[in-house]
Amino acid sequence: MKNNHIAVAGSILVDEINAVCAYPKEGELTKIISVSKAVGGCVPNVAVDLKKIMPELKVSALGKIGDDENGIFVKGVLRNSGVNTDMLVSSKDKTSFTQVISVSGGQRTFFTYPGASAGFGYDDIDLDDIDADILHLGYFLLLQKIDGGDGLIILKKAKQKGIETSIDLVSENSDRYKCVLPCLPFTDYLIINELEAGRLTGLSPDIKNIPEIAEKLLKLGVNQKVIIHFPEGSVCADKSGEITTLGSYKLPDGYIKGTTGAGDAFCAGCLIGINSGLNDGKILEYGTLCAAMALSSEDAVSGMTDINTAYDKCHDFERNKLCL
Repeated sequence: MKNNHIAVAGSILVDEINAVCAYPKEGELTKIISVSKAVGGCVPNVAVDLKKIMPELKVSALGKIGDDENGIFVKGVLRNSGVNTDMLVSSKDKTSFTQVISVSGGQRTFFTYPGASAGFGYDDIDLDDIDADILHLGYFLLLQKIDGGDGLIILKKAKQKGIETSIDLVSENSDRYKCVLPCLPFTDYLIINELEAGRLTGLSPDIKNIPEIAEKLLKLGVNQKVIIHFPEGSVCADKSGEITTLGSYKLPDGYIKGTTGAGDAFCAGCLIGINSGLNDGKILEYGTLCAAMALSSEDAVSGMTDINTAYDKCHDFERNKLCL
């Protein structure tokens, strides 16, 4: 029986966003146009997006924050968004934070302080108190204890309790992706970008290779679906052998205010579709709609709307045509 409940666990931080005209070269100076503060990390981004997309859904946040001003800020944003914060735990360390350098309409650069989230692990979760349909755990490759084996334990225990599991990663240019591979047999839904998917499989993340990469990830153990998103679109490979593709929206000039949180928004949209029992095409459509909403604001969550409003806003946009 569905509880209409998704729990989001893992990285929690505060984004201190500095918008600039252009990113400077080494030794150069650039002017900061604006400074703002927003929640960041997997838990706030995905959890707040889930509540905005489907307000009636129960969403719980699981993670570790500091007993400081940023910790109070994060908890306040989550509660004001309707997210259950009862399972957050406090740390003596500072709340994790990231200095974001954001070029308007372009890419962003991150300087992060690991903080309290780095110590988040299995001992901080009481799975007996979680009645969620899905437990989403992220970000692997950013959380020391999760990468060190606690992530695998959490996923195993969740599966034993009958909770479906979902994970995502951060993009890192390293050989540490191998620590994620043992987790795949205990993962129902793997939702990642093409660079991460390529690193996990050792295959080139060219668009034409995405279906093959997705199928290989299923063979590596993912139980139900592998969903890979990339700028031009997305692919879903189902355990049944079906491959579904969808082009992303061609957004008009000036629409994109920032790319922070777009991947998390795509993930949230997909989780809503999965939990609602939608087919793979609709799951990708929800993810694409939500990513488009996230791109309309500089921070990770301000642009998100309910799914019907997202449909209305994107109704007249054309889609990229994928040749896979």
